[in-house]
Amino acid sequence: MKELPKVGFGTWKLDKNNCSKLVYEAIKIGYRHIDCACDYGNEIEVGIGIKKAINEGICTREELFITSKLWNTYHKKEHVEIACRKSLKDLGLEYFDLYLIHFPISLKFVPIEERYPPEWIYNPSSTEAKMEVEHVPLYQTWEGMEFLVKDNLVREIGICNYNCSLLHDLMSYATIKPKVLQIESHPYLTQENLIKTAKNYGIEVVAFSPLGALSYFELDMAQKEDSLLEHKSILELSQKYEKTPAQILLRWAIQRGTKIIPKSSNSNRMKENIDVDSFLLEEPDLRLISSLNKNKRFNDPGKFCEAAFGTFHSIYD
Repeated sequence: MKELPKVGFGTWKLDKNNCSKLVYEAIKIGYRHIDCACDYGNEIEVGIGIKKAINEGICTREELFITSKLWNTYHKKEHVEIACRKSLKDLGLEYFDLYLIHFPISLKFVPIEERYPPEWIYNPSSTEAKMEVEHVPLYQTWEGMEFLVKDNLVREIGICNYNCSLLHDLMSYATIKPKVLQIESHPYLTQENLIKTAKNYGIEVVAFSPLGALSYFELDMAQKEDSLLEHKSILELSQKYEKTPAQILLRWAIQRGTKIIPKSSNSNRMKENIDVDSFLLEEPDLRLISSLNKNKRFNDPGKFCEAAFGTFHSIYD
């Protein structure tokens, strides 16, 4: 497996009007891992930014690590390749370095020509629009994922938002083992047991939302008081190390052995976010940050699916 960079550039919620410019700028700054997904609805724009960077000689395709994700409506084995090829086409790529199952949630299939990205609701025009769950066993989805590797469409495969039980189950039947587990993790949600379980299986862990609540304010999925960037302990450590609060949080994530995919639309913050190798947090400070854990999850389908899509569908206890 090509080495996964410590810090990647997340593309969730990047506005289409600025997306290609920001991806190009991220690559120019030094990012080599670009994290995408069908559901983000901006893979065409991401691809334009990637192409511009390659055409200008900033990097080669081989120097980039591109990740995308299988959406919930494509979990049937026969739909996995269709979804992967659509993302590849939109991004202008011949292969993915990594392709992940986005959620352990299977929804009713929506043909690409009917609506893309299909998002969460099966029939948005219905007066009773809601999610429509399709009961597809995860082992069948994984079989489809393995075929992508055998067909040279992707180099490696993995999962997002799995818990320990699902990991144990996956490892009992996977012919091609997952290389990456991508999960929400930050000091308010340290997920120690899950990360240890993944590492015991030799699975790399990528933490999304490593800054905590920041990405969720505009979605009304977090409150201002949830901000780790304003936490007293983080601010004190920021002064001690003469680094921004964000850099403190990202350095903590790196030192505990996870890779990270922060997102920013601000070039100065983009530069700060990738500059995490210029200092080390002392062991007592690492423990202090970890002690902030309160198992607070911002990205929880058990909450947002019911509130936004009319269907309760929890995947976490």
